[in-house]
Amino acid sequence: MSTKSPSVMTPVMRVTLYDSVSSWAIALFAGLLMTCMAVVTIWLTTRLPKPPDAVPVELVELPGGFEDGSPDETLRVDSPEPEARDAVPADAVADQMEIAEAVEAVVEMSESATQQVQQQFDSGIQNTGKVGSAKGTGRRALGSGSGTGGIPREQRWFVKFGERSSLDEYAKQLDFFKIELGALLPDGRLAYLSNLTNAAPQVRYVNTGSDEARLYMTWQGGDRRAADAQLFAKANVVVRADTVIFHFYPKPIEQKLAQLELAFRNRTVKQIRRTYYAVEPAGGGYQFSVFRQILFQ
Repeated sequence: MSTKSPSVMTPVMRVTLYDSVSSWAIALFAGLLMTCMAVVTIWLTTRLPKPPDAVPVELVELPGGFEDGSPDETLRVDSPEPEARDAVPADAVADQMEIAEAVEAVVEMSESATQQVQQQFDSGIQNTGKVGSAKGTGRRALGSGSGTGGIPREQRWFVKFGERSSLDEYAKQLDFFKIELGALLPDGRLAYLSNLTNAAPQVRYVNTGSDEARLYMTWQGGDRRAADAQLFAKANVVVRADTVIFHFYPKPIEQKLAQLELAFRNRTVKQIRRTYYAVEPAGGGYQFSVFRQILFQ
C-alpha cells in the first residue's frame, strides 16, 4: 500500500497594502521634517540682529542771556580799553538814565507788564556800565541770566490741569506723576505734601530749600490753587491767600516734558519762548501733551 506525500507550498514575496501605506507615511514625515529644518535654517540666517538697548539720554540745558536777544548771538564791543566780562562802549554809560526813564513810563501804562519789563531792564543794567572791549558776534544772547542762551524751563513751561475735574481726580493726577506740593509758611519753613489721595496726606517740614534740586513751578493763574489749599487743609496745614505754593516735579517727569517739547515742532530750546502742557487720561493713568507753543520771532 502506497502513501501520497503532502504538497509543499512555494513561498511568495510581495508588497502588501500595509507596507505601501507605512512607507508613504515615513517618506511624507521625512519630507516635512526636512522642509521645517530648511525653513528654520533660512529664518536663522536671514533674521536681523537684535537692536542695541536704548541708553537713557538726559536733556541738559544751559539757558541764559536776554529775552530780547537773538539766538546764537554773543556781545561784541569794540573799545581800546582792556577786555571785560560785561563790557560796553564808553558812551553807553551816559545813556542809562534815559533808558530808565523810558522803562518807568512803560511800566505806568500797564501794571501787568511790570514784571516782564522790569526783568528786561534789570538784566540790561547788569550787563552795562563797565567800559571795555568784548569778543562776540555783535548782539546779546537770547534768554535770561548767564549761559548759552534760551529761557529756563521753569520760565518757559506752563502746565494746565483740568479745571472741572474733582479734587480726588486732581489728587490722583499729582500722585500719578509723583508731583510733590510745597508751601512756604510765614515762619520761613517749607511744608512738603505727598500721597495726596490719602485721607490725610503725608506732610514734612524743612527749614531751608537750599538742597532742593527738582524743577518746581508756581501758580500763574487758574482755579487749581484753591484745590492745593484744600489738599494742605487735609493735612492740617494752613495755607493763606498770600502763601506761595510750589509743584515739585521728579526728574523722570521733567525729562519727559523736555522730550515732548522738542517733539512738538522739532525746535531747539533757543527758539522756544513758551510751551503749554495739558494733563489728559491715558489708559489706566494720565499723560502730558503739548497743545501750544510760542516761538521767538
